[in-house]
Amino acid sequence: MKLQQLRYLCEVARQGLNVSDAAAALFTSQPGISKQIQLLENELGMDIFVRQGKRITEVTAAGQAILTIAQRMLWDTENLKRVAEEFKDEATGNLVIATTHTQARYKLPPIIKRFIAQYPKVKLNLRQGNPTQIAQLVVNGEADIAIATEAIEHFPDLIMLPCYQWNRSIITPPRHPLLKEKRLTLEAIAKYPIITYDFAFTGRSQINRAFEAKGIMPNVVLTAIDADVIKTYVEIGLGIGILAKMAFDPHRDVNLRSIDASYLFEASTTRIGIRRNAFLRGYIYTFIELFAPHLNREAVNAVMALSA
Repeated sequence: MKLQQLRYLCEVARQGLNVSDAAAALFTSQPGISKQIQLLENELGMDIFVRQGKRITEVTAAGQAILTIAQRMLWDTENLKRVAEEFKDEATGNLVIATTHTQARYKLPPIIKRFIAQYPKVKLNLRQGNPTQIAQLVVNGEADIAIATEAIEHFPDLIMLPCYQWNRSIITPPRHPLLKEKRLTLEAIAKYPIITYDFAFTGRSQINRAFEAKGIMPNVVLTAIDADVIKTYVEIGLGIGILAKMAFDPHRDVNLRSIDASYLFEASTTRIGIRRNAFLRGYIYTFIELFAPHLNREAVNAVMALSA
């Protein structure tokens, strides 16, 4: 049994049982992957996959158990490398952060600036996507931590660390009728075309629930994956925007106005997701604490111990 075989096995499963896609992802050949998996099956004396001709169609019951163990072994191999790196030079390495546009654009810049000043030899890489995509990056070992508001809780392989709560603003052009409302209501908002986040993003579920609770059907004319796009289309008069309060900057967004809507929607919680049983380099603990000061090394380790 070889680690390479386990890596091939897990990649085929990750690619939806498509051996060609797995080969492309691992920069190897399809016949090579198929041969190594068959050798592993022969060594174990059981089928991991069900096949129709040369095509893999599903995972066997035994295969499911084998995949779980194989993935854990690959993660432990990665942990061994990280332990060695930590003790060779704790101030160098790589940190891959998977996050959404809103976090990367509005929350992370001052934190990243402080982190780089403290760890100038650590190479930082930001990977952006929707919450499901960034959580999957951490599960797959392609990122060290995920920072998101939605979706992380749906990944059992991730540990969730609550960081902070936030709410929303209504964004309008200057002189919009909503600016004259003494107290904003959902009914008043629903009179206008709405531009807001895509369904997979940043607290969209709280927006939906608020309108549904009132029996109101909002007229959402456009959804976008980031706040800057939402603000752009509000500026040209396509509608009003609902977005995270942190995404409005009065010094930059001079052609827009913001109305607090935090009392209309349930607060959202941004979380950091880390893979269960992952070995965290010292600088990862530092980054987490910079982002959420209450999450020092002891607090993070306590949560990880409870989730082990």
